[in-house]
Amino acid sequence: MVSVQNLAVYFGGTVLFEGLNFQVNSGDRIGLAGRNGAGKSTLMKILAGWINPSEGDVARPREFKIGYLPQEFAHKSTKSIREETATAFAEVQRLAAELDRITHELQTRTDYESDAYSQLIEDLTSTQERFDVLEGSRTDEKLEKVLKGLGFSDEDMERRMADFSGGWQMRVELAKLLLTKPDLLLLDEPTNHLDIESIIWLEEFLKGYPGSIMMISHDRRFLDALTNRTLEITAGRLEDYKAPYSKYLELRQERREQLMNAKKNQDREIARLERNIERFKAKASKASFAQSLQKKLDRTERIEVDEDEIFAMKIRFPEPPRSGKVVAKAENLSKFYGDKRVIAPFSFEIESGDRVAFVGKNGMGKTTLSRIIAGDLDYSGELETGHNVALGYFAQHQTDRLQGDHTLLKEMEYAAAQTDAFTRIRGILGAFLFSGEEVEKKIKVLSGGEKARLSMAKLLLTPLNFLILDEPTNHLDIVSKEVLKQALLHFPGTLVVVSHDREFLQGLTNKTLEFTPKGIKTHLGGIDEFLRNKQLESFAELERDKAKKESTVKPQVQAVEPKAMSKDQQQQAKQVQRNLEKAEAEVQKLEEQLAVMDAKLQDSEEFKTLSPSFFAEYESLRKKLDVAMQNWEKAVEEASANPSIS
Repeated sequence: MVSVQNLAVYFGGTVLFEGLNFQVNSGDRIGLAGRNGAGKSTLMKILAGWINPSEGDVARPREFKIGYLPQEFAHKSTKSIREETATAFAEVQRLAAELDRITHELQTRTDYESDAYSQLIEDLTSTQERFDVLEGSRTDEKLEKVLKGLGFSDEDMERRMADFSGGWQMRVELAKLLLTKPDLLLLDEPTNHLDIESIIWLEEFLKGYPGSIMMISHDRRFLDALTNRTLEITAGRLEDYKAPYSKYLELRQERREQLMNAKKNQDREIARLERNIERFKAKASKASFAQSLQKKLDRTERIEVDEDEIFAMKIRFPEPPRSGKVVAKAENLSKFYGDKRVIAPFSFEIESGDRVAFVGKNGMGKTTLSRIIAGDLDYSGELETGHNVALGYFAQHQTDRLQGDHTLLKEMEYAAAQTDAFTRIRGILGAFLFSGEEVEKKIKVLSGGEKARLSMAKLLLTPLNFLILDEPTNHLDIVSKEVLKQALLHFPGTLVVVSHDREFLQGLTNKTLEFTPKGIKTHLGGIDEFLRNKQLESFAELERDKAKKESTVKPQVQAVEPKAMSKDQQQQAKQVQRNLEKAEAEVQKLEEQLAVMDAKLQDSEEFKTLSPSFFAEYESLRKKLDVAMQNWEKAVEEASANPSIS
């Protein structure tokens, strides 16, 4: 159990939060909520021991382990993926070395009757017991299970950490945490660097996690699936809701309405006191009464209602210039990094008004194609931008391009230098909830979500008719994400968006480019239609290198006139026939089971109710059918080679 008492953080004269009191109990699954900049990540760093609070204490039991995954992490490891992940088993490695040492001593020493020899035997027993408790013999198995679940292939595990992007390195940090199994797991936006398959795997893994969990996430489904409690930092205070995220929103709204009513009553009482103080303080006979009223007013604890971000944040893209009918057109476009092909030759056309989703497994080329279209990367083939196209590009790591020593105002002025937007800078910042003295804050002290909002604000400096957004919801809280989506729904230009967030994409796009190991496929329709057509609830299968579907049409076995056979040959023929019949029955059974599940997938109403376990079972049956088909084909070959079977 972790106990937090009177925690406070001050930056200069600014209060981030104060008077925070709560406990994290065994089995808690906590979602940490609050607007960007409220102090969620700061609170996690305090709990993890990375930074100290201005006031207050964090008490934890001795030997209590806390594991922390930050939003960003600079990794300098020279090890391979496997070697770096294996550092999570430091105690197991130490125990293994100790077992080797003790065993060697027992084998080489001859003082069998001595106390020292007896002590060695006791040490061997206790060390072996601890090694077994930690399942030391299964470290390789557990390591590979977690790394594969997070999207690493067998080949990836032997490659150096330095060969991978920061996002993939963060996956290694997450793998190490999951393998270490701390008593309290702190996860700050764990899905930011994951594709959908890995998110689903992580969700299932955390459902069975034995310790307590606290997480910050903009993925509402992820929070609802895993949390049973929500802590909200609001107006510098902490509110505790014994409910997952969606239920917390309902309870929060009820509480907010109660607070607003209480505040109205309090404001009326304060106004009455102030009028009476003014009225009586000038009269000598009433001066003492006025002073008592003033003391009462000073003792009044003012009710504060945190500004509701969804109403305060108003994003509206400026009216764009009109572009030509074709916004971008490519012929045989491809991209290689050395000998590695990232994008196979691909032709496409994006027309004015198109709203295109790029989906697929990480590393399949989504960001690469986005950068190529944005003019940020070279390529092979032909790419033509249409007439009068005004393009804006939001990179996946757009916040890294901000100048940390700039103030928000200076960063916007710098970006607006070549535009006529100087007069609108403060208005745009205000729309993204940066106003007053906040515009003079240094960028380096902003939270990840605040940096993302600032990066998005820069896009509004120039009227654009073609937006390319690569993972724009990373670091945004759920409310800010919804506000951005509403703004994009009203954006009158052309849109390309790379995202692993199905909820964000729903209703936002009308065309889907699917990035697969075999190339890029174009699908007409929005993300829901794409998923229905692919018979998917999520991008889970899209994130896998799917095995080629085997034909369900079975070739006919040629009838052969039987010849006279020996008794052994007859027995062998009967066995071959039995194997064939058994294989056919297994294939038929699995196909019938899949047909029932396919019918559910095709039914739009039934589709909405399907759980992740349904798709796991579906995938398992598909794999069993593949094996059964192979067994059946082998049985067919054996039967074809046996002239006695017709």
